[in-house]
Amino acid sequence: MARKKPKGKSATYMMFTVTYQDGTVSSNRRVSNDLLDQSFGDNIDDLARTAIEDQDNEIAQRSGQRRAKIDSIARA
Repeated sequence: MARKKPKGKSATYMMFTVTYQDGTVSSNRRVSNDLLDQSFGDNIDDLARTAIEDQDNEIAQRSGQRRAKIDSIARA
């Protein structure tokens, strides 16, 4: 008889739509709720902006192409 696989902790994310200064839009950008900890009183949008900028910087290092600066962030 087969056993059920144990369910591990599933990571929870918030989705954001990001608009860049050059007019491009990146929808459904995932940011882990662990990075959106408001215990220091920071705004969720500011925390998400920092996390997405870090993601963009990591992608830019790997690909060699920089993205435009973020113009606005909205929850998806």
